[in-house]
Amino acid sequence: MTKRYENGMKVRRAVLGDSHVDRAEAAKTGLDEAFQTLITESAWGTVWASDAITRRERSMLTLALLAATGNFDEIPMHIRATKRTGASMQDVIEAFQHVAIYAGVPRANHALKLARATYAEMEENDDD
Repeated sequence: MTKRYENGMKVRRAVLGDSHVDRAEAAKTGLDEAFQTLITESAWGTVWASDAITRRERSMLTLALLAATGNFDEIPMHIRATKRTGASMQDVIEAFQHVAIYAGVPRANHALKLARATYAEMEENDDD
């Protein structure tokens, strides 16, 4: 393992939680192992590991970018991560307001629908 991979795994666990990362690692196969390494080193070990902006700000940026580009599958995961990054529900609302103006109301509306469902699930299950 490279230093960047080790650091990426540490950051990934801090942001997403041990249970999420453990499930992802257990599900890893030969088909996606190289991809998982790439994500761990680049997304988590480089981008998320940078201290140039806060994790709260990174959460807001990530959620806005996911919504703006229509990559909705990861929005619930990143909503759950806000428990660890410090991004509040109001921060998420503000990020999606920007999406509505700069990327389109339908994308922001769908992202808000996912956020609403995820927050409700988190409250109901009191999980991460």
